[in-house]
Formats: sequence, C-alpha cells, structure tokens
Amino acid sequence: MVSPCISIFISVYIPSYIYILPSCQLLSIVAAAAAAKSLQSCPTLCDPIDGSPPGSSVRRILQARTLDGSRSSKTFKPKKNIPEGSHQYELLKHAEATLGSGNLRMAVMLPEGEDLNEWVAVNTVDFFNQINMLYGTITDFCTEESCPVMSAGPKYEYHWADGTNIKKPIKCSAPKYIDYLMTWVQDQLDDETLFPSKIGVPFPKNFMSVAKTILKRLFRVYAHIYHQHFDPVIQLQEEAHLNTSFKHFIFFVQEFNLIDRRELAPLQELIEKLTSKDR
Repeated sequence: MVSPCISIFISVYIPSYIYILPSCQLLSIVAAAAAAKSLQSCPTLCDPIDGSPPGSSVRRILQARTLDGSRSSKTFKPKKNIPEGSHQYELLKHAEATLGSGNLRMAVMLPEGEDLNEWVAVNTVDFFNQINMLYGTITDFCTEESCPVMSAGPKYEYHWADGTNIKKPIKCSAPKYIDYLMTWVQDQLDDETLFPSKIGVPFPKNFMSVAKTILKRLFRVYAHIYHQHFDPVIQLQEEAHLNTSFKHFIFFVQEFNLIDRRELAPLQELIEKLTSKDR
C-alpha cells in the first residue's frame, strides 16, 4: 500500500531551488548530535589561513589527491586570492587576527569605520576557500554512485540552475551540483564589476543580493557534508575543523542577516547546538 505522504515543493526567488521530499520521512539527528559533541570536545579554533586546526591533515589530503589526479580537476577550484597590498587584504588580515582571539562572535563583527560591502566581500571569498578545501577532503566519498542527487538528509533536495547557462532547474548528482555551484561562485568572485578589488572602485547596487545568493548556496555544501558524509569526516579526524568552519560561517551570516532562516532548516538543530552557548 502506498503511504499517503504529501510531497511539498518550495521555490525561492533565485534560480536554484529546494525540493522538500515526503514529510513522513524523519530528518536524522545523529550527525547533528555527533557534530555538536565533537565541537565541545575539540574547541580549538581553525587555522585562519586555510581553515584547518594545528596538525590537520586537510591540506596534505587535498594536495595528495590533486597531485595524483584521482579526481577530475574540476572538483578543486583554484584558491581565490585577495591582492596583497589592497585594503581588502588588510581587512582579511584583521579577520585572521580576530579569529585567533577565540571569540567567533567578535570576529565576525564589522570593524569600526569599515564598509559593510567590503567586509562581506572579504569574508565571502574566505568562506569560498574554506568550503572548497573542506569538500576537497571528502570527494572520494561523494561520487555519482553514492550521491546520485544533491541532498541534505531525506527531506531536502537541491536542483541546479544559474539563470544563465542553465535556466531551468535540473536534477543532478551531488558532485555535479557542487561543481556547478563552485564554478558559478568563482565566476562571481572573479567579476571585477561585482567584487571590485581596486581602491576607489565602488560595489554595484546589487552586490549584497549577489553575496546573499552565494552564501546561501555555499551553505548547501556544508549541509550535504554533514548529512551525507559526516562519517568519513570523523574517519579523517576533521570534525573539529568542519564544525569550527561552519560555526564561523553561521555567526557571520547571522550577524548581517545574510541567509533566510528557512534556508538553514536542514541544519537548524545543529546550528542551535553550536551557537547556544554563545548567545
């Protein structure tokens, strides 16, 4: 007998959609509980340069996989560098120094006298680099076979569209979706009309809207890793790195209201666990 579950479809205002699957399926909380527990037991902040804690194997793993060519080169996007000597570079150094203080809530606050757009731009680039590195550590576990759809647990499925090359949302595997996503984000970051790096060049009027879309989509990579690949993360002993990177990300988007609460639903319980002691 077919279960009388109702499938709910929610579309959002940008050309990338969330499909909510039958509500009778319960969202697993195992990963959330394990993640929160590991964060409490490993409170060390991430290295502010590459996001990895002292002694982390993240960079070694990524370098090894890149050199041996075990996965498509498309999987790993080049690190987006902020030009040395620019004001944004100085802001990045300020962010890194503040992160080292151990207070993430303080680290995400807008420095006195600084431009909000520039602060959001610098941090968006940094989160792109962090998530790029994080996903690079588990690509051997995220394949066409293991992840035929881009999902975050049993209730949330993401279909890709960018409004330009792919206008109608398409269902695709997680590695394909993430490749589309990271390529699209890199294109936005490389566009000097959207993310100007030269002093005196103003940000466009739609900058904050673009940044919000980027951060919303980057969140989906975190959600996929937590729901579908947290066991490999534990095996690699990288849960503290993942948790601290995600906590930093959440504090930042909460500070400036950059992602709608409903978009965070796939990891809402984890978010509450990670942030409850810092309110």
